[in-house]
Amino acid sequence: MIGHRGASGYRPEHTLEAYRLAIRQGADFIEPDLVLTKDGVLVARHENEISGTTDAAAHPEFAARKATKTIDGITVTGWFTEDFTLAELRTLRAKERLPQVRVTNTAFDGRFLVPTFQEVIDLARAESKARGRTIGVYPETKHPSYFASIGRPLEEPLVATLKANKLTHRDDPVFVQSFETANLRKLDRMIDVRLVQLMDAGGAPYDFTAAGDPRGYADLATAAGLAWVARYADGVGLNKNLIVPRDAAGKLLAPTAVIRDAHRVKLLVHAWTFRAENQFLPADFRIGGDPNARGDITAEYELFYGLGLDGAFADQPDTAVAARAGL
Repeated sequence: MIGHRGASGYRPEHTLEAYRLAIRQGADFIEPDLVLTKDGVLVARHENEISGTTDAAAHPEFAARKATKTIDGITVTGWFTEDFTLAELRTLRAKERLPQVRVTNTAFDGRFLVPTFQEVIDLARAESKARGRTIGVYPETKHPSYFASIGRPLEEPLVATLKANKLTHRDDPVFVQSFETANLRKLDRMIDVRLVQLMDAGGAPYDFTAAGDPRGYADLATAAGLAWVARYADGVGLNKNLIVPRDAAGKLLAPTAVIRDAHRVKLLVHAWTFRAENQFLPADFRIGGDPNARGDITAEYELFYGLGLDGAFADQPDTAVAARAGL
């Protein structure tokens, strides 16, 4: 069970408080998305553009930092972590990314700092000791091609941090994940931790796009594609729709063979993202007409667990753990 950005269904994502709550709810791993500061520190944010997850826009002293950049081929305007030193970033406060969906989470706006990757590791270790069970970290490298293009590759500081914390072996409690392939293949040559290739239900890894490689995630999710991924990765992190597709009305279709095919080449299969609100659930499991109300998330877990899933990314980790306990 992986606390997706922490217990992000209950606290603003990528804060120590969200991670701590995920652990309290029984998560086995906590997941920080990693981006870099101007002074080269890895911090946990969903994106390097932070106007949606911090109060950067409310700080007049940083008004001139607002910029427009092209990230993975998309034009983005806002405030970017690579334009802030860690000390400057620490003057900001986190806020709820989905305030109209998770209204109660907005009560915590302005209370929490942006954590460093080292602080996330420290928290996992302290909580492991206090609770007598191992809690792992599951970092994602965000936009590695972009950061490499500005001369700030993510792999070196990530590997340095893992080595400094003696997290260097396959049996250590760490997975490193990415939607791109080139940086995972680079990491495979640098360190022996487990690597996970993320795959969306559509589109392509940006490193493929930039290199003119015509393959997309649909190609990687085939038996042949998974065999290629298994040459450098230890698992795949799949959009749930790659496992059980939905029709145009949001109703479930027949499961695909992707879990079977991945297991045949010794790849673990983790799925994302399990969220309890109706709008994120298949139509089969929604309850009532309010898109922000909770549906039958337990039924969704039972479906996916029954297909042989090895891990689940959950915004509400307590629901994932409860469903697992009921098996």
